[in-house]
Amino acid sequence: MADPLLSTPSGRLRARALGVPFLGTPGRWNALTDVPDIEVGYTTLIEGASVRTGVTAILPRGRDGVGVPCAAGWFSFNGNGEMTGTTWISENGALATPIAITNTHAVGPVHQGVVEWIAAHHPRVAEQWLLPVVAETYDGDLNDINGRHVRPEHALAALDAAAGGPIEEGSVGGGTGMICHGFKGGSGTASRVVEYGPDRYTVAAFVQANYGARRELTVAGMPLGAELARTHPDVVAGPARTPPGAGSVIVVLATDAPLLPGQCAALARRATLGIGRSGTAGSHFSGDLFLAFSTANAGALTSTFPAGPVGADAYEQLRFVPWGRIDPFYEAAVRAVEEAVVDVLVANADMVGHRGYRVPALPHDAVRAAVSRLAGPT
Repeated sequence: MADPLLSTPSGRLRARALGVPFLGTPGRWNALTDVPDIEVGYTTLIEGASVRTGVTAILPRGRDGVGVPCAAGWFSFNGNGEMTGTTWISENGALATPIAITNTHAVGPVHQGVVEWIAAHHPRVAEQWLLPVVAETYDGDLNDINGRHVRPEHALAALDAAAGGPIEEGSVGGGTGMICHGFKGGSGTASRVVEYGPDRYTVAAFVQANYGARRELTVAGMPLGAELARTHPDVVAGPARTPPGAGSVIVVLATDAPLLPGQCAALARRATLGIGRSGTAGSHFSGDLFLAFSTANAGALTSTFPAGPVGADAYEQLRFVPWGRIDPFYEAAVRAVEEAVVDVLVANADMVGHRGYRVPALPHDAVRAAVSRLAGPT
C-alpha cells in the first residue's frame, strides 16, 4: 500500500508529498479516522455538465455507536452559514448523532436522510427526538445548486459507505463542487498525536473548504497568494456568482482525549487559527462554523428520560484534562486544521462545471518551488 501520509487511497498526492513542512506528529492515517471508532463516508455526484456536489457523513463512534453521546461544543467564526443541531449541543454539551456536510441548498434533504438512516438502523435511538448536525458550504459556481440533485437517499448512501482507515480527499462528498482560495477546494483531513504523561491521544480535523481569495493564500507560512494571483487570475472561465474570498468552511475536530463540553467548545474556537494560517481574514460572505467532540467518557453524558426515584447511584462522572494542561491539544487542533486545508488544495484537479465555470487546481510546481526557496541552498 502507498504511504497514506503522502497520497490518498485513489493515489492523489497529499501536501507532504510536495515537501510542505508541517509541525507536529501525525497519526497513522493523518486523518480524522485516527481517532478510534470514527468512520467517514462519501456520496459524490458528478453528472453531466452541471452537477458537482455530494454528501459527507461522519460517524463519531462508528455505525454501532449512534446514540452514545460525545462531549461536544461548537463555534461560529462567521455566521453566513448553517450547522443544524447546534442549539441542542450548546444546551446539552453532547453529540449523539452522525454529522453530515453538503451544499447550502441541500441541508433539508440531507437532514431528512440522516433521520431516516437512524430510524432504520437504530430505531430505539429514533424513539426520542433527533436533532442531527448537518452543515453546508456553497457550491453554486460549479454546481447547479437549485437543481435538487441531492436527495435523502444520498445521505443514506454516504452513511452506509462510512468506514475507518485512510480517507479520500479533494473533490469528493460534500466538497465536490467547492472552491478554496481561488483554486479547486473540497474535503481534507489531518491529525496530530499528543503525548500526555503516560498516555497518547489524537486530535484530528476534517474540513470542507470553500473560502478565501487567491491573493491571500499562505501555505505553511509561505505567502504564495500574490504571485499566484498574477500568474493564475481568479476568474479563469465562466461567470462567477460570488466575490473572491466568499464561500464557507466547515471544520470538524475530534479527539479521544477526555474533554469537558466547554473544553470541546474551546477546541472548536482554535479552528479559527488553523484556517487563518492559510491567509484568510474571514470574509463577511463566508460561513465559518466549527464543531469539536471527544469520544472519551462513553455513556457518561447520556440524556434520557428519568426512570425511577433518585438514589445514591443517580450520578455520572467525567474524567477530563485539567484546563491548565490543555494547551498541547489546542496546538494539535490548529496544526491539524492547517494541514487539512493544504491537503484539500493539493489532492485536487481542475474542474469545469455549471455554466462552463472552470476552476484550476493549485499548481504543484508552484508549491514545490516555494518549498525549495524556503529550504534555501543545499
